[in-house]
Amino acid sequence: MNLALFDFDGTITTEDSYTKFILFCTPKPRRFIGGLLLSPAILLYQLGWLPACKMRTLISAVAFYRRDVQQVQAFAQRYVTEVIPHILQSQIISRIKWHQTQGHHVYVVSASIDPYLSIWCSDQGIKLICSELETNAKHFTGRYLYGDCGADKVSAITRKLILT
Repeated sequence: MNLALFDFDGTITTEDSYTKFILFCTPKPRRFIGGLLLSPAILLYQLGWLPACKMRTLISAVAFYRRDVQQVQAFAQRYVTEVIPHILQSQIISRIKWHQTQGHHVYVVSASIDPYLSIWCSDQGIKLICSELETNAKHFTGRYLYGDCGADKVSAITRKLILT
């Protein structure tokens, strides 16, 4: 199997799409209260004492706890249409398309989350391995299904693929 694995943020894109999505889809009151609640963790992160994978799980918990799945998906669709095209790196998109024309299995492997990445990857004909948000009926729980993908991308890849 010929694999082409690409990170999303900073590789396919010019900047961090996760934070942009959080700001795009999270209501202002929730962002304000969440910012207050997370301020100690944010400080620890900025000092380098809290890893990014832990910070993302905390931010996702605040941003998505009990949020309606359909509402977040609607934001994700708009985000993919309105924001993502402006942060893509054209030379990387060309490389992805080259791999696709060669018949390679192309995957995005990202610590970012599935609501918007699943839409973008599906639109591009790319397979996805990423941090997946857990749902409970019609709402997000604020937790990840398998933890933060960025914490251990190798485990996330081997969970999805049989490598020989």
